[in-house]
Parts: sequence; structure tokens; C-alpha cells
Amino acid sequence: MAAGGFSSKRLARVRELIERRVESGFVPGVVAVLARHGEVHIEATGNLAFEGAGSQTPMAGDTICRLSSMTKPIVAACAMTLVEDCTLRLDDPVDDLLPELADMTVLADPHGSLEDTVPAERPITLRDLLTYTLGTGMVPAEPGTVPIADALNTLGRPSPDEWIRRLGTLPLVHQPGERWMYDTAASVTGVLIARATGMSFGDALRERICGPLGMTDTAFSVGSESIGRLATAYERDNAATGEPVVEDAPDGRWSRPPAFESGGGGLVSTAYDYLAFASALLAGGAHRGGRVLSRPSVTLMTSDHLTPAQKAVSGFWPGYFDNMGWGFGMSVRTRRTHLGPSVGSYGWPGFYGTAWYNDPAEDMTTIVIMQRAHAGDQTLPMWHDLWTAVYQAIDD
Repeated sequence: MAAGGFSSKRLARVRELIERRVESGFVPGVVAVLARHGEVHIEATGNLAFEGAGSQTPMAGDTICRLSSMTKPIVAACAMTLVEDCTLRLDDPVDDLLPELADMTVLADPHGSLEDTVPAERPITLRDLLTYTLGTGMVPAEPGTVPIADALNTLGRPSPDEWIRRLGTLPLVHQPGERWMYDTAASVTGVLIARATGMSFGDALRERICGPLGMTDTAFSVGSESIGRLATAYERDNAATGEPVVEDAPDGRWSRPPAFESGGGGLVSTAYDYLAFASALLAGGAHRGGRVLSRPSVTLMTSDHLTPAQKAVSGFWPGYFDNMGWGFGMSVRTRRTHLGPSVGSYGWPGFYGTAWYNDPAEDMTTIVIMQRAHAGDQTLPMWHDLWTAVYQAIDD
């Protein structure tokens, strides 16, 4: 038996699966971290890129990657530090700090005219932001078919103040607290944190989360001294040649500070950095002798806050919340249906093929990092296989 209660023989299946992703040309490299009972296993294979200097640089625990939506749990943790020091309260309206979102209107018909609205029945609270029930968010729709979807898609990423101003000119899709809606709430939380702290969102994250946890490579851009460790992100294969298409190169969007530091998906990080964050949550908010969050805060973040009524009408498809709920900025497993995370496990994936889950019942953290657009979708067969391989390796 390997350290951490894993079977050495069965751990080989995890490595075989990630090597298959590289050998097939799906991605140039993958890093997988399995940490249990204080023992850390890192499986890394392949390189940072298919071409150029990155093709000679092996993937490793300090490879910098785009977290995309794995940013969201870090944002929620930062917000909870402000609750702990009594700067914010979960059930207070956010109107004082975000006046742009005060006295909102709500669409009479979520698919109808932006002019046909009713008043919001109550203000938006921090709890609404953390549980993604503020009343607006991602609206999947074909362009030109749903007016609010088109309007939300044109918000752009200007300065935080301008972005929140534009958002405030639009009606909410649903009443606050009525249903879960994805993504936008995390970016609103970022603006709220910046205003509550009187500093940029990135500086607040660094002071309250990344600095105390030693997450030195976690930020909204990559400095020139570290750009050689940033993996290239790829898009779907070119239909004509079958070759992967570069979606974002090291000298692309993350090579310079953004105008808008997005709480929804703007951070870069490494497996090592994210393991520090995940380990702190698994330990109830403490890390290497220091405390970033109280145990009650972690319990709140990692508990299911959605009601049966909210689950019945929410999600990306019918039944989306049958086996999971939503905590603060992350999902929570409510029923075990496969050889995978236990009930009570929490975490979230990201657009570029990143995923993280903590499993308190197994005292285990799993982090997987690759860099390919749309590859974080947990319904893909490769993820079912990967979680099966992780959990079959437990041997104690």
C-alpha cells in the first residue's frame, strides 16, 4: 500500500488515464494531485505546449494554468474573511456598497421584453451572491432568441465600476432568492470585496487568502519572470487539419493585468497553490499553523444552501441538482451515484479542463489540471473514468 492509504498498483491507473489524454493529442500535458491523510501524490505527464519553448518544458506542480471557474471558491473564501471581521454580513443588503444594484426590477417573463418588468420583492444580499441566487447570471440561449441573454452577453469586461453600472441597468431575470443562476454572482462578489476593502480585488485576495496560504503564483495575470511556466491553452481541433488550435498563448490575455479582475474565472494558479487552498478548507480553515477562516465559515461554505424548490427550477438542464447542491461558490455532493466523490464532497471544475474536489469522508483532495477549452465539463466520459480511477485506488 502506498502512503496516504492508496494502492500503488491502483494509482497506476490514474497515471495511465492522464497519459492517454496526452498520447491521443487531446492536450500536451496533465497534472493530477491526490492528497490524503497528509500524504501528497503528484502525477504529471507531457509538456506545457505542443509547439515552441513550452514543448520542451515538462508539466509539473508549479506549472501555471488558467483556473477559469475554479476561481469561484477562492472568491467565496475571501468574502467570508470579510464576514468574519464584521465588515460584511451575510443577510444585509449589498445596496450600500453596490448602489447600482439597489431597487432592481425583474423581468415579468424571463424570455420576454426587457421593458416588461416588475419591482424586485427584496434587496440582494451577500448570501444571494455566494449561493448564486441574486436573480441574474448565465442564460444559455441562441443569439437573438432571448433578449436578456443578448444584453448580458454585451456587458463586456470594462472597469469594475463600469461593469457593475451596466449590469445594474438591466433587469434581473428572476426574483432574488428564487433560483440558482451561474457565474455572474462571483464577479459581483469581486466588485463588492474591492469596495468593502478599499483596494483592488486582486490586492484583497492577495492580502486575505493568497498571502497567508503562500499561494505566490495565484493572481489575475502572470509576471514576465514566470511566463515560462504558463501552459498554453488550446481550443477544439482544427476541422481541416485535425491539429489543436491555440486558444490562449503565454503572451495572450493573462500576460498583462486585466481591466476587470473577474471573480467568475480570472485567476491563474498552480497545482501546489490550489492544494494549499484546498488543504486549508479540508483542515477547517487552518494551514501550517495559521488560520485563514474559522471552522464555522468553512462549514457554511461547504454546506448545501439550495432549497428543494430552488433546485427544482435551477441548473443547466432538468435534474441538474438531483445529486448535488450549492454551497458558497462551489458544488456540494448530496448523493453518491458513481464510483466517485462521497456525500459531502465539495469543489468545482473550470472551463479549461481543471477540476478540484475535497472529500472530507476520505480526508482527500483531488486536483486535475490541463489546458483545453470546454474540457472541464464533468459529464465528459474522461472525467467519469478519472474519478473512478481515483476512488478505486483507495486501499485502506
